Parts: sequence; C-alpha cells; structure tokens
Amino acid sequence: MLQPGAIAPDFTLPNQDGVPVSLRDFRGKQVVLYFYPKDNTPGCTRQACAFAGAYGEFAALDAVVIGISKDSPASHQRFAEKYSLPFLLLADPELTAIQAYGVWQEKKLYGKVSMGVVRTTFLIDREGRIQKVMPKVKPDTNAAEVLACLRGE
Repeated sequence: MLQPGAIAPDFTLPNQDGVPVSLRDFRGKQVVLYFYPKDNTPGCTRQACAFAGAYGEFAALDAVVIGISKDSPASHQRFAEKYSLPFLLLADPELTAIQAYGVWQEKKLYGKVSMGVVRTTFLIDREGRIQKVMPKVKPDTNAAEVLACLRGE
C-alpha cells in the first residue's frame, strides 16, 4: 500500500455518467479518494451516505470527494441516484487504480479467503502527494475522521 509523502498515482476512469475523469484534473484541490468494495451493500451505503451528508463541509474546505470501486458506471449511476450522492463515483472494473493504490488484497470472511477491495481512504494534497492513508476504515466514522484531518484536528 502507498505511504504518506508518495506521489499519488494518476488514473483515468469513467464516472457514473461514463465520462472519463483523471486524478490530475484536481491538482490545486485536496482530494479525498476512498476505495470501497461494492455499491448498494450495507457498509458501503453507510459510508457513501456519510460522505454525502458532510459534502457541504468538504466543499467548504475545498476538498473533492471521489469514491472508487470495481462496479460499472451503470451500477454507480443507480447507487448515486438512489442515495442522492453528490460526489464522483469512478468505475474501475480492470482494477487499474485499485491495484495502483494497493487496496486489492486478500480478505477473510467467515473463514473463506478471497481477493477484494479493502476499504481504504487516501487524502491527497493540492500538489498530488498522499498526505494521509487510512486503511481498513469503518464505514460509519470515515467521513468524520477525514473532515477532522482536513481541519487539522
């Protein structure tokens, strides 16, 4: 997994409308880049809704919120519409960014081992460097923890 101080790997992925979005498009802004396992699952929904609920605070801090999973743009669009998510959701079915950021890892669930996305959030500064890595975050508290970091608390 990437460490603070490293340059954030650039990527170009389609958003929920199928429009290509690159990380470099957000230079000059703080970026909250969060990786999550799957649209419309309980934990991922709670995490996304928490980011949506605090979206005004992120915007006031000049921070862009971007969620990435391996779901399709169509799945992201349904997810965003169902929960009124105001931020970008990027589709990474080829695992391009997911692997570049080191979040595709072995997971254990009920004794079964499989590969999947480990819920991780990266704070990227205005120059494109990783400021903070938050591995294995909790869906219910992630947005508040990120806001506290952005405020310097």
